[in-house]
Amino acid sequence: MTYFALRVLSRILKIFSIKKLYIISRNLASIFFNYVPKRKETALKNLKIAFPDKSDEWINTTLKKCYNFFIFNFLQFLAFPFDPNSIKIEVVGEKHLKNAINQKKGTVLVSAHFGSWEILGHWFGKNSYPLVGIAQRQKNKGANLFFEEKRQLSGIKQVYRKSSMDFLYDVLNANEILGLVSDQDAKRKGVFVDFFNKPASTHKGAALFHLNTNASLIFGICVQKNIGQYQVEFIPINPDKKSVEDITQLYTSVIERSIKKYPEQYFWFHNRWKTKQ
Repeated sequence: MTYFALRVLSRILKIFSIKKLYIISRNLASIFFNYVPKRKETALKNLKIAFPDKSDEWINTTLKKCYNFFIFNFLQFLAFPFDPNSIKIEVVGEKHLKNAINQKKGTVLVSAHFGSWEILGHWFGKNSYPLVGIAQRQKNKGANLFFEEKRQLSGIKQVYRKSSMDFLYDVLNANEILGLVSDQDAKRKGVFVDFFNKPASTHKGAALFHLNTNASLIFGICVQKNIGQYQVEFIPINPDKKSVEDITQLYTSVIERSIKKYPEQYFWFHNRWKTKQ
């Protein structure tokens, strides 16, 4: 039932232009911010940890923008595939991605719950880059199937966490791109690195894949510059030291710098500092 409900909603949303979707998202964001308390306190707490010198007014305004941003992007995702002429994507640092692929050792793409990550996946598929993204399986089977089908429409592949490690290494051995989202609390299995001046348990998979295969390591994001205007950016991660902690800190610091530029485009709703050192 969930699957078919989402398909019906998707067909309805396709009727609207991106500007109309933005207006709808703005109204929905106001409702969620004011009347749906779930995870709101977590987001406020996280923002205050990350930006201790900012006023309460700035914190609240940023969180309101955050609601708007993610609801708008979710509506866009539901409406996908959209008219390719309705969005414009500027790319910065694509040479770094090409250089990584040309090393022929596989490429580990590190990203975060930041910016328009579904647009990022769309860009990879549209430009025929062999991306295999690791995703979290949804508890609802209908929703999980719907989201998987939407992402594959872009031309990218998706596997789930706890997939066979042999398969993930095969991706790199085939000189494909293994995409990991590496910014959530990793519990006791993670490594503690500095994130906004506070120790945070962080997934170390990207560092381990790099160390075990010598695969190229690169950071990639897609930020929304305006309605229908996006910027995809790639930043090479070139670790001088060879410890898991050092490498994990390198890409975590890159994530932090990106968030500081666009704080409303980070998903503040998960408990990033849940696990204590």
